[in-house]
Amino acid sequence: MTASRLSSSVSGGASVRRRPLLVMVLVLGMLTATGPLATDLYLPAFPQIAADLGASQARIQLTLTAAMLGLAVGQLVVGPMSDAWGRRGPLLVGVAVFTVASLLCMWVPSAVWFVVLRFVQGAAGAAGAVISRAVVRDLYEGDDAARFFSRLILVTGLAPLLGPVLGGQLLLLGPWQLSFLVLGGVSAVSFVVVFFVLPESLPRSERRPMNAVGLAVRVWGLLRDVRFMGPALTLGLSFGMMFTYISSFSFVSQEGFGASAQQFSVIFAVNTVGLILGTQVNGFLIGRVEASRRLAAGLAGALVAVLVLGGMALAGVSGGGALVALTSVFFVMMFSVGFVFPNATTLAISSQVSAVAGTASALMGAMQFALGGGVASLAGMTASGEASLVSMAVVMVVAGGLAVVVFAGVARWVAGSAR
Repeated sequence: MTASRLSSSVSGGASVRRRPLLVMVLVLGMLTATGPLATDLYLPAFPQIAADLGASQARIQLTLTAAMLGLAVGQLVVGPMSDAWGRRGPLLVGVAVFTVASLLCMWVPSAVWFVVLRFVQGAAGAAGAVISRAVVRDLYEGDDAARFFSRLILVTGLAPLLGPVLGGQLLLLGPWQLSFLVLGGVSAVSFVVVFFVLPESLPRSERRPMNAVGLAVRVWGLLRDVRFMGPALTLGLSFGMMFTYISSFSFVSQEGFGASAQQFSVIFAVNTVGLILGTQVNGFLIGRVEASRRLAAGLAGALVAVLVLGGMALAGVSGGGALVALTSVFFVMMFSVGFVFPNATTLAISSQVSAVAGTASALMGAMQFALGGGVASLAGMTASGEASLVSMAVVMVVAGGLAVVVFAGVARWVAGSAR
């Protein structure tokens, strides 16, 4: 990161240079972790929520899909806003709305209202995800960006690691609504931290006017850019593969294999350790192995893991050892995804100039969460309306395979264009 780039990232007399790297990682990590925490904290309570609201499993799973779609739509709005008005303003508004929506989820009268509020919560939570990536692009490039994203995922990985564990323990203290009280509290703290700690990173001279024509031109340019769309689609499909596991395994483990909410939360935490380890090994390899090769290795590992999962599902695994075996497979998949996410994100964002980083981050995030929510919902489209190990595995294999096909196709196109 050059001195001139740092000195240009100044607003209201506050320089990003004055914020130590650790502080920036923690602040942006807290913002990025809000979405995963909102997703994972209430997972152990799915059966309880379904019984309390008199809804089917598929309807409660739809609250996850609604949050993902909200994240997708919200990013498409917040990203361009941050390119036009700066990063801080849209971020503060998004965090405030997320706080209110989280608290309102405590008093939903039906599953329908729960779905609606989860969409609003997701749309507001998009601000933290999209603007954090844009801030990183404002300040870092290339391997520096990949290194920062690996550190960021180390922090944000604590949310899916601790979320289900905390959610399972909260069920011992009170009803499922307690999870949303905690979410509202975490979001309120994030608002205060952003207000007092996070400086503006996009100078006025680099902002783009907010108008429909200009936005359409930028989005169309991104959609036509293979160097952006390839990694972005790869990321989205890989996220869909992982999110199918996140959204379905709570029901599958508890109702198909007899696990308790607390046992599920421990299994989920163990597999999230795999994700964190993968991101840190990836960070160690930066400067030693090219980003595209690290991404290829992650995709290959994830595909092998889900193919083994598919074989286990078709073989009808059961019994006490089944959960241990499944946990091992998911651990390998999550470790591999730890290579995919930071490298796909870096390749996509670094292909664009800083002035459109917000829009690029928004489009990539929208694709990621739209594909994640859409792909994951397919696992519940069975004759019974409930996800099974087989349906979950089939969806994950298809998504992982498509991610490999997209990456291979783009790599071949890049190699051909370089000749």
